[in-house]
Amino acid sequence: MNNKLDYRIYIQRYIICLMLCIFSSISIADLSSAYSLGYGDLVSIKVYGEDDLSVETQLNDLGVISFPFLGELEVFGLTVTEVQEKIETGLKEGFLVNPKVSVTVVTYRRFYVNGEVRQPGGFAFLPGLTVRKAISLAGGFTPRAAQNKIYIISDSSENRSPARVQLNSSVKPGDVITVKQRFF
Repeated sequence: MNNKLDYRIYIQRYIICLMLCIFSSISIADLSSAYSLGYGDLVSIKVYGEDDLSVETQLNDLGVISFPFLGELEVFGLTVTEVQEKIETGLKEGFLVNPKVSVTVVTYRRFYVNGEVRQPGGFAFLPGLTVRKAISLAGGFTPRAAQNKIYIISDSSENRSPARVQLNSSVKPGDVITVKQRFF
């Protein structure tokens, strides 16, 4: 019985993720152009005409990636365009005459849902994600959830303090969503 329930939950999450991909109002290209890289993001770097220099790498906990010839590059907080320019500049300094570099985010860092949801935890981010969709991925509200007391601590905010949000508010990679408990 428990395996059937686990399988159903897995299928529900898969369908929700698939729907998010298909019906997303924000394209991946739009998000990644203004998106600041953070710990855990997986990026693909391609240098046209130089297959040996094309890599897929993840930002470590120091915000650093390794790249052939250039070594470790600090890219935390940079956009994909800024990383692209940084690599092109580095390759021009003694390696390639006119490098053409493409940087894309393959997998965004996870976001987290905790508090009064049925299955709290970390989830894969998809563009177009809202608080309502994130809570659905976490199995929905528990009976004790205060559906009007939802807070987000954003990875991108400087003060890292919780901000009260609505169900239709956007979620970004690395965000932590907390659903508070209601009192009877």
